[in-house]
Amino acid sequence: MTARDARQGRETRTALIRRARRIDRILAETYPDARAELDFGSPWQLLVATILSAQTTDVRVNAVTPELFRRWPDPAALAGADRTELEDTLRPLGFYRAKSEALLRLGRQLLDDFGGEVPRTLPGLVTLPGVGRKTANVVLGNAFGIPGITVDTHFGRLARRFGWTTQTDPDKVEAEVGALFPPADWVMLCHHLIWHGRRRCHARRPACGACPVAALCPSYGEGETDPVKAAALVREPRR
Repeated sequence: MTARDARQGRETRTALIRRARRIDRILAETYPDARAELDFGSPWQLLVATILSAQTTDVRVNAVTPELFRRWPDPAALAGADRTELEDTLRPLGFYRAKSEALLRLGRQLLDDFGGEVPRTLPGLVTLPGVGRKTANVVLGNAFGIPGITVDTHFGRLARRFGWTTQTDPDKVEAEVGALFPPADWVMLCHHLIWHGRRRCHARRPACGACPVAALCPSYGEGETDPVKAAALVREPRR
């Protein structure tokens, strides 16, 4: 159950599972407040916010959604929104025309196909405009408590760095990592990896010397290993 075994390709399946679950336990202790960082008060709001988060930051989405939901609080209201007004509201997010079109179609399809309710199944969710498996799993896990794995850029990067998978296709990453953990752990596992990816295990310069799972990581050394320099790279959770 060592990072050296993983690096040298001598790790057994059982050892991989144990190492992966130990990493998750340590990350859970490191980030006890890990959660979805999009603000929402209902499955509908989370669905919309997640669609809007593509190619922008959660902070920007959280700055826009209060006004969005004040003016168009439900699918019926959004389906009848004035396109120009909606585009003006979404303008700070970038790609506002495409996102406005997706939300208008979303409101109409929820009314037509689901009676204005957000579906509670993956097959139902992925029929909606702007919704793929990643967005569907965010909604299922965080709004409905239904296990799913959200493979965003952070999750995929860390899963490969930890040696849990070599896959780059999100569906294959989801399947391989999901097989290492019980479904009950999937939602919080995603939060742990995403928080760690945003705060320490950065894409370009990971803070290896300030990483709580360094001893278990076969990719240790890809980033800054000096503890002082690495600590300066850590981005603490927003307050």
